[in-house]
Amino acid sequence: MRWLVGWSSIAASFGTVGAVGAGGEGRTVHPVGSQLLWGDPDPLWAVGDWRPDEIRVINAPTPEGAPTTRLAVLGCCGATDEQLRVGLLAARGGAMRHLTAWPGSYTAVVQIGRRITVAGDLAGARPVFHTPWANGTAYATAALPLADLIEAQLDIGHLAALLACPETPEALGDGTPYVGVKRVPPGHALILREGSREITGYEAVASLAVAAPQADPVHAVEGVRDALVEAVRARLTAPRHAPETLPPDPGPVPGMGPAERRAARGAPVPGIGADLSGGSASATLALLAAGLPGLPGTLLGHGTEAGERLLAVTFNDLTTRDHEDELERARAIAANPRLHHVVVPAGEEALPYAGLLENGPITDEPAPSLVVSERHRRRLAAGSADHLVGHGARQVLDAHPARLADLLMDRRRRHLLRPVAALTKAEGATAHSLFVPLALYRAARRLARTSYRTGLETAAGLLPDANRYAPDLDTPADASLAALAWSRPGPAARWLTGEALAEVSVRLQEAAIRPNSAQRPGEARARAALARGAAGHRILEQAAEVRSQRVHAPFLDNQVVRAARAVPESLRVQPGARAAILRRALAGTGIHDLPPGWGAPSQATSAAATRIGLRTALPELMALFDAPLLADAGLVEARVVRKALRAASEGEPLPLDGLADLASTELWLRRLLGRRGTCWTGTAAPRQRAVAGGVVPSRRTLQP
Repeated sequence: MRWLVGWSSIAASFGTVGAVGAGGEGRTVHPVGSQLLWGDPDPLWAVGDWRPDEIRVINAPTPEGAPTTRLAVLGCCGATDEQLRVGLLAARGGAMRHLTAWPGSYTAVVQIGRRITVAGDLAGARPVFHTPWANGTAYATAALPLADLIEAQLDIGHLAALLACPETPEALGDGTPYVGVKRVPPGHALILREGSREITGYEAVASLAVAAPQADPVHAVEGVRDALVEAVRARLTAPRHAPETLPPDPGPVPGMGPAERRAARGAPVPGIGADLSGGSASATLALLAAGLPGLPGTLLGHGTEAGERLLAVTFNDLTTRDHEDELERARAIAANPRLHHVVVPAGEEALPYAGLLENGPITDEPAPSLVVSERHRRRLAAGSADHLVGHGARQVLDAHPARLADLLMDRRRRHLLRPVAALTKAEGATAHSLFVPLALYRAARRLARTSYRTGLETAAGLLPDANRYAPDLDTPADASLAALAWSRPGPAARWLTGEALAEVSVRLQEAAIRPNSAQRPGEARARAALARGAAGHRILEQAAEVRSQRVHAPFLDNQVVRAARAVPESLRVQPGARAAILRRALAGTGIHDLPPGWGAPSQATSAAATRIGLRTALPELMALFDAPLLADAGLVEARVVRKALRAASEGEPLPLDGLADLASTELWLRRLLGRRGTCWTGTAAPRQRAVAGGVVPSRRTLQP
């Protein structure tokens, strides 16, 4: 786990409470395992196993007596030193957006005198957190260290909102699971001036009164192509890193090659690789990385390094047989001579919920990815030291169903024909399918005519009865109809207690009356879904972390997100839009030969594996919810959750995502309360870690 942390104080130095002198003397509190980037009066540290090329500090030349001007960029950034200097000068003039326009995924911190600016990303994969501390403000790219710093308690109200409305920012607000630790929203920057803080957005906000001018579809797709190429190029041009000292190879093992033996020892392969699942997102990144033209020093201007082949990893789930088409597409793509294909077979040991009760890593927050971390860790362990994944492509490129309402607001009714026809076809030849077009049109029109405040107030009124209101999402049409709202209960809401749902309902009612810069409903729901997906990817990185490996998700980069938002809604709502956009992007780079069925959805395979894993791990799940901490906190009733787990394992159609939310949150609570140590050391370091040294949550000890 890697993060940066710093603070800004009112005085020129914290003195006896403070941090560290510029030369490292007088240190009273500092993060464990840290690297000082600059010192008092507003210090900044990098904590964790950062690579040398992932930390870049640029100092601008200043006259004698002028304020210090410097920039720290942490992560994978494709900008040159000269571009960083230009961005620093632009930020000194107030143009913060320049700090977020370079290729790659990174966090930028600018210090100009006593003013500090920390820019978050657009998706939320690299968030920024802050909290009041020692007459100033401390900030970090992880919430847990700040919780340790102020000895924070758990925020049970936030956990309730995370389970009840995970894709509703109004319910979550700017909070975190820790009381007093706040999050900077995606697309915003945190500005500190001598301890005072300000949060401001750096992206232009579209008007609700006038429709934004529609970009040309051809140019918009070309923008996505260029952004993806630059995102992949930023990873390819970065210095290569070999894994640290590996465990000794036991020698030949029957049925295992060198790659399998290395993966079994938990070490990635040196170099760069990518997922190759047969889907459109991972295949696009693998093909771009393997054949990206124009890289210096490559063989014939193609490939990654001269003579090097890209390692393409395909995960083969042996417990299900519904993914044979994906495997065939992956094998067809891997026939490219610049790809070295590795298939990772996995049985019951890699199912969802496998190894549930084992001691896993402590993550910053709970997320459903905790229950599939072992599954992903096995796949990533067979990958490379720098591994590309297609996470985020669905949220970035696909159109949220609520965008149908945006089309009606712009009087583009004819663009509803193709998505409505596709949903009707997916419904099948039934009597119900005849009413799908009318139902979708009415729901989209209702949402287009519903104001932001009315929509939140309606959702708040329905939330206390979420267990009865929970819609049936068996078909794509049902899921689309349920998504055509400003807010809707999450899949786990049906199992929360009435008290927890009532508290989240109050949060929604309070948010409805607060001033806001409401966007169009489709755009707002799409941004919320992207933030949810990016947060899940961030927690998955922490939960399935492999030593000496970096997992790259180029679709979550700022420039890719911006390019995708420029794609017209009329193109995004078409059936198969993501695959079509990526196919055109590949064609623009000279890649045309794609296997039949490329871009077909694969959600059914994931659901089948989840149900099998639930059935296999049922004894461990029942033990997990025998005396759950969630029940002690008043969020669920243990008997109700155990009954739902048993019913789902027997094949009853219950929302598996909701059960994953409950299991991951309970697992996270147990790991958090069982942890030892703290993130801070020094003579003035906190005496306790977060959550008051491991007190079991209850209504008395953990108040909302």
